[in-house]
Amino acid sequence: MIEDTIAAISTPLGEGGIGIVRISGKNAADIAGKIFRPGSKINFINENRRLIYGHIVDENELEIDEVLLCYMKGPQTYTREDIVEIHCHGGIVPLRKVLEQVLARGARLAQPGEFTKRAFLNGRLDLAQAESIIDIIRSKTDRGLSLAVSQLKGNLSKRITEIQNRILGLLARVEANIDFPEEDLEETAGEAIIQEGEEILKELAEMISSADKGRVYREGISTIIIGNTNVGKSSLLNALLRENRAIVTDIPGTTRDLIEEIINIQGIPLRIIDTAGLRETTDFVEKIGVERTRETIDKADLVLVVLDAIRGLNSEDRAILELIKDKKALILINKIDVAEEKIRIKESDVWKLVEKPVLWISALKGIGIDRLEKEIFEMVTGGQVTGSDAVLVANIRHKEVLERSARHLQEAINGARQALPVDIVAIDLREAWEALGEITGSTATEDLLDRIFEDFCIGK
Repeated sequence: MIEDTIAAISTPLGEGGIGIVRISGKNAADIAGKIFRPGSKINFINENRRLIYGHIVDENELEIDEVLLCYMKGPQTYTREDIVEIHCHGGIVPLRKVLEQVLARGARLAQPGEFTKRAFLNGRLDLAQAESIIDIIRSKTDRGLSLAVSQLKGNLSKRITEIQNRILGLLARVEANIDFPEEDLEETAGEAIIQEGEEILKELAEMISSADKGRVYREGISTIIIGNTNVGKSSLLNALLRENRAIVTDIPGTTRDLIEEIINIQGIPLRIIDTAGLRETTDFVEKIGVERTRETIDKADLVLVVLDAIRGLNSEDRAILELIKDKKALILINKIDVAEEKIRIKESDVWKLVEKPVLWISALKGIGIDRLEKEIFEMVTGGQVTGSDAVLVANIRHKEVLERSARHLQEAINGARQALPVDIVAIDLREAWEALGEITGSTATEDLLDRIFEDFCIGK
């Protein structure tokens, strides 16, 4: 049983209309009662889940802030403990002073993610659901939010539990043979492990294969725009953003550093980076920008190479195309909003250097931008739209656990095929079962829990 009471500011620090100090634990109401003075003769403990107007005072009864207080009696709360939320004015000073009073009356400052950790420890959420909370908070598109909410609803946990139960059924058959060797169950148990195990492996493989797509919705795609100077990289960024974010001029070297924005492409968050042009330069600042561009290319998931249709291919363009030969990339021939006789590039010129999709666009006029967005979506997802209730593995930790479980299950199948002693096969089956429990939390260690929840913000 958790004995202490925790508190933290649960809204982002800064200026806003409202800020919330949250208290959770068996002494939450008692602590709040020492510093809250209601505006009328009312006991907030008798007003479960109602907002009560009043003031927070210090030890000298001096008013700190005018607030609304809400008392929520457990276990029907986020943590399944008694919770008090104090709704203050949303400034850094009033929030901190209210929190100081709460801590001075016996609460402890919450660790990152500790409210959600208590929700898990008290059985309100399993571990996969708890991890979805941070995905909801950090979601960048509607699609990413839908998938995180699907995990919060327990869709992933249900699938994992079903697979665990099937492995447990195999384990029960093996252990029955160990306990009752005179029944000669070993052959039928081995057949079941091979047949059922192969079916489970297929399901695990499907979930593992979904991880790349899930990661895309969760984390986004790191996308870099590269090209020679003055080919229209910043114009392309502005066209994708539908706003003038980057400076556009005819002067070479206008972009001297990396400009990063997030763009929603049909539910896929693109973390898109506009870069300095890749050219030889004597300008010290521009030279640093060019160097950063080269470093960023290596880390990018997707590269958009912009070429100038009017200027034609030059040695620097060819060097850029050579750089991205092994990268997932789209080649964009820009500035096609001119007379046809002015265009000096052919697709065949590009294909001789790299075999990448080529699109014709005018970033300045918005020509071909819709087609570009569609091409990016199809390249990233294979053109498949994922439903909001789909079970996608979006967490790299989950993917690693699934791969580990699959390896142990494969070892168990191999052992059954080789007619190894059943107690050896049982070890791998149990390892496969326990690995899956790390996703829902049923077999998670304290160290694992600490690593997971330390990524949360304080107050959640």
